[in-house]
Amino acid sequence: MRYETLIGLRYTRSRKRAQGRNQFISFISLVSMLGIALGVAALIVVLSVMNGFQEELRTRILGVASHAQVTGTAGDMEAWQQAAQTAAEHPNVQGTAPFVQAQGMLSFDQNVRGVMVRGILPAEEDRVADFSKTMRVGTLDGLQAGGFGIVLGVDLARALGARTGDKVTLIAPQGLVTPAAVLPRLKQFTVVGIFEAGMYEFDAGLALIHLNDAQVLYRMGDRVSGVRLKLDDLFAAPRVIRELANRYDTRTVLSDWTSSHANFFRAVALEKKMMSIILFLIVAVAAFNIVSTLVMAVQEKTADIAILRTLGASPGSIMSIFILQGAIIGVVGLIAGVIGGIALATNLDVVIPALEGVLGTTLWNKEIYYVTEMPSKVLPADVITITSVSFVLTLIATLYPSWRGSRVNPAEALRYE
Repeated sequence: MRYETLIGLRYTRSRKRAQGRNQFISFISLVSMLGIALGVAALIVVLSVMNGFQEELRTRILGVASHAQVTGTAGDMEAWQQAAQTAAEHPNVQGTAPFVQAQGMLSFDQNVRGVMVRGILPAEEDRVADFSKTMRVGTLDGLQAGGFGIVLGVDLARALGARTGDKVTLIAPQGLVTPAAVLPRLKQFTVVGIFEAGMYEFDAGLALIHLNDAQVLYRMGDRVSGVRLKLDDLFAAPRVIRELANRYDTRTVLSDWTSSHANFFRAVALEKKMMSIILFLIVAVAAFNIVSTLVMAVQEKTADIAILRTLGASPGSIMSIFILQGAIIGVVGLIAGVIGGIALATNLDVVIPALEGVLGTTLWNKEIYYVTEMPSKVLPADVITITSVSFVLTLIATLYPSWRGSRVNPAEALRYE
């Protein structure tokens, strides 16, 4: 073992008989370790929770929306079967389903709500969405051509006061022109199911009807609004859309989930970045506590430094000793923080209820967040980034005190010894 390493380890160890100033230096070292550990653990937990929310948000949105869709520039598409076949030929496309989408107004028992009406084929809709998993009452099979059944979001049904079996009136914006006035198109639908996607946008504003019923109500004939696509890798959606664009003419518009719901994911990504910066500042403060620790250690070990210099130690060797001492403090704090952070992030489902029991309050209201438990997902890339940046900050914090130690003049230091 090189003597620099041996001396650095010796200086780092807290001795049982340490008294006075040396004991205080050991206490400051312990505080620095704990600060780094808490900062790193907080970073891992917060980023893991935000990763969990991001994945939960993506799952809920794409459970109702689609990975990609092909629509017509005029708002409708005639040869949709050919468009679906063209998309299905792409190796990354797993499923296709036609849809009709239009605005409407639902009325029931003097309650009126504006809705987005989506006409679907129940058998094919399961290929591109997860409505079957979100159904709370009834099934999509209750939507039959000509039966004029309707499936409502749970919040929409609650706002209307409607339950399965009730007849609600759907008002279409396309009116009937008569000599007297323009009359709105009205049609009664029977509620055959209620779904809960967990996203207020869909639960409070989306109604599903059969594709044929939508074509009749909105006078679309055999046309549809477009074709929805499901991909084997949702993150490949932008690439797949670019590749499919060459197979369609200019009357077709292709889009994917990254553009249609960009605001949600941009908001989460921005919040994650800002939280990372804020928490990294906490780690930086803890890391730079090492500066005060090493400055005091250099003052305490001035005589030792002078003796080492007279024995032939170079300034670089003196710097290595104190850099090693600070690095050990940082590494111990990092290891403790990583272990504690991962352990806490992976056991939030146990920690949160325990804290609620101890504090006697509700920290996670399931009715507000529509999530049964706090989501958390530890990404190895985040842990590696946090560890690397924190270790670099620790090394930077050791440079100035170590340089000061290497500049000690042996003659001046030993004058009064």
